[in-house]
Amino acid sequence: MRRERARSDEESLKHVAVPYDSDESFVDLIAPRVRSALDDGRRVLVVTCAAKLSLLAEALGRDAGRIDSRVSTSWYGHPYRTLAAYHEYTRGRRTLVVGEPVWTGRSEREIRELIRYESVLNAALRPAATTMLCLYDLRHVPDLVRDFSAINHPVLLSTDGEVTSTRFVEPHDLVLDHDRVPLPAPASRAETIRFTARELKRLRQSVGDYARAAGMDGNLITSLVISVSEIAANSVEHGAGYGTITMWPAEGEVVCEITDPGGSLDDPLPGYIPPEPESPRGYGLWISRQLCDLVELRTEDDGLRVRLHLRTEA
Repeated sequence: MRRERARSDEESLKHVAVPYDSDESFVDLIAPRVRSALDDGRRVLVVTCAAKLSLLAEALGRDAGRIDSRVSTSWYGHPYRTLAAYHEYTRGRRTLVVGEPVWTGRSEREIRELIRYESVLNAALRPAATTMLCLYDLRHVPDLVRDFSAINHPVLLSTDGEVTSTRFVEPHDLVLDHDRVPLPAPASRAETIRFTARELKRLRQSVGDYARAAGMDGNLITSLVISVSEIAANSVEHGAGYGTITMWPAEGEVVCEITDPGGSLDDPLPGYIPPEPESPRGYGLWISRQLCDLVELRTEDDGLRVRLHLRTEA
């Protein structure tokens, strides 16, 4: 977390978990707070399913036309693009955000990254003059997700009011399963290429050719090439000045791992926090997290390993 970005003299993020167990409790908890925010001059964004948006609109009456509404299935398609969208929405304005991710039908890996995203919001939006109410429908939310709601939110809301979460953990201290487990070895049929500064152009061509041969969609090839290029350029400029990239196909995706013998992890939240607009650094991992399905990092005996996963079909 970049502590210098937090503001001590102005309003900052209030991140609240809102568990509920019925449509009635959803409306009772959210509608009054939306009205209060509108009366307070805040911009209001509500992201949930179409059915609950309809229930809220009915409860708000004419005020429903004053809020921004989005459907969860599209808004929460990719956790770190969602983070970027919230960062943009809240920038420079007083806001209330009501959000409810879709948890059902997701893989274990996707659920893990959504849980991490919920934690990272505390750092990424800390300077924002925003109240964020994160909904948890106890009828459908997986037990693991429910358990982490009190870990990822400093405040909990129920019909009895707000209470401080005694289990809250700062995002740079959050450890999920597999975070500290060494990355599994590349597949036996992996292809490895060494690169230096003079070979970055050839590297981009090789990555594109490999992804194309693996059947990757053309637009996704561009995303993968950009991501690999950003990480490799960081290795050249800030690491050992050279490195290797190893590529292999996995189930429905291509995996590219960039190894930098001189790399290290100095940022406790690498690539999760949007870089400041005037900053000359910090874009490589941020861009890669936006473009790839998963980015994994480990510091091991052979240096820093950055593993990028990207599906082959759009």
